[in-house]
Amino acid sequence: MSVKKLFDLAGKVAIITGGSRGLGLQMAEALGEMGAKLAITARKADELAEAKAHLEKQGIDVLTVVNDLSKFDQIPGLVTKVLEHFGRIDILVNNAGATWGAPAEDYPAEAWMKVINLNVNGMFFLTQEVGKRAFIPQQSGKVIVTASIAGLRGNPPEMGTIAYNTSKGADVNFVRALASEWGRHNINVNAICPGFFPSKMASGLLDMLGDKIIEGTPLRRIGGEEDLKGLVVLLASEAGRHITGQAIAVDGGSLCF
Repeated sequence: MSVKKLFDLAGKVAIITGGSRGLGLQMAEALGEMGAKLAITARKADELAEAKAHLEKQGIDVLTVVNDLSKFDQIPGLVTKVLEHFGRIDILVNNAGATWGAPAEDYPAEAWMKVINLNVNGMFFLTQEVGKRAFIPQQSGKVIVTASIAGLRGNPPEMGTIAYNTSKGADVNFVRALASEWGRHNINVNAICPGFFPSKMASGLLDMLGDKIIEGTPLRRIGGEEDLKGLVVLLASEAGRHITGQAIAVDGGSLCF
């Protein structure tokens, strides 16, 4: 098989949670460009409509589904809508996430639960639903989790993001455990671990620590609008069929130090 064919996603269907902006939209653009049909989900209908228009201008087939993954009872309905519209699911990009900043000793219980429920629990229940109803029956599938380098190390104390770091550490080990279980079904499970990218979630930290972050990055830059595209296509395509259970950092080398 040619290399171009290995990366081709024509005929595949991908769900991208948190796909209306930021890293999710970047990955949606990449998968759509390679031929995948997309189902993008988010909480805000207006942002989804804007993303849909943006993607459709590029010739990409897009379904939007308003959904809050922290409301677990909505998850089966989300999967049903995608299956009814496209007839199958081949790729699941678990990208939706939340963070909250506070010192560990003062961290509010409701903030802790908000972050864990979305970043871990909602991600698991959606993956479970897609696995049971699509991936395991068809004996194929690609699960991709947007984790973070925050799940691979600690953070400077002024960041105060203990729930986020904890959740992303859980995501990293989730892909290892699920890859072990679902490998027999020809399902690949991997995590992408971005460093700092200009996103709504990271904007406050970049304003506060931007110079320090760049100084601690060998490539002397933060992530850009195209820096996740190649990796998500690799992990979603046949080109990555022998990669599973991995957490791959896209961080300009910051973990080198």
